[in-house]
Amino acid sequence: MAEMNEEKIETMPEAEETAAEETTFEQAAPVSANIKQGGDNEPHWYVVHTYSGYENKVKADIEKTIENRRLQEQMFEVMVPVQDVVEVKNGARKTVSKKMFPGYVLVHMIKNDVTWYVVRNTRGVTGFVGPGSEPVPLSDSEMRLLGVKTDDFVIDVAIGDSVKVISGAWEGTVGTIKLINAGKQSVTIDMDIFGRSTDVEIGLGDIVKL
Repeated sequence: MAEMNEEKIETMPEAEETAAEETTFEQAAPVSANIKQGGDNEPHWYVVHTYSGYENKVKADIEKTIENRRLQEQMFEVMVPVQDVVEVKNGARKTVSKKMFPGYVLVHMIKNDVTWYVVRNTRGVTGFVGPGSEPVPLSDSEMRLLGVKTDDFVIDVAIGDSVKVISGAWEGTVGTIKLINAGKQSVTIDMDIFGRSTDVEIGLGDIVKL
C-alpha cells in the first residue's frame, strides 16, 4: 500500500474553499455521469488524501454525489478506517474510536473519467495516493490488513428475481430485487412491510433465490 504519512497535517486554504464552492458538478463534469468512460471495468479500493479534519465530510459528500448522480453501479463504498483504542483518563478506562490514517479516505469504485472526477473535485480532497496522483488500487492483502473482507459471493440473481432473506433482522421476508450492487455485494429488495412497499438493502450472503 502506498505509504500514508500520518503526521502530515494540512488545512484547507481559504481561497481553495471558495473555488470549490463556486464550481459545481454540472458545470465542470466532462461527461454524463451515467456513461462509463475509459478506465478499469473492475472495482478496486483506492486511497484518497484529504485535508486534515475533512475525512468524514469528504466521505459524506462523495456518498451524496453517488446518490444524486446515480453512480451506485460505479462507486460502491467510501470508508474512513477507524480502530478502537482504550484511553485511561483520571483513572477511568474508556474505549474510543480513532482514525487509523488521519488525512486519508478509502473509496471502492470502478476507475473511469467520471468516478475520478467525482472524487478529485470533492471539497477537501487533495488527490489520490499514487505516483503523480495516479490512482493505484490497494491489493486484497492490504485491504485485509485494514479489516475489509474481499471475499466475493457468486452473484446468481438478477433484477426482478424473487428472493427470501435467510438471516438477519429481515429473516423470513420475501421480496423482489430492484438493484444489485456488485461492489458492496448486496441487493436492494422491494419488501412489503406493514402493508407498505419498502426498499431494503440486504447482503448477498443473507438471501436465497426462490
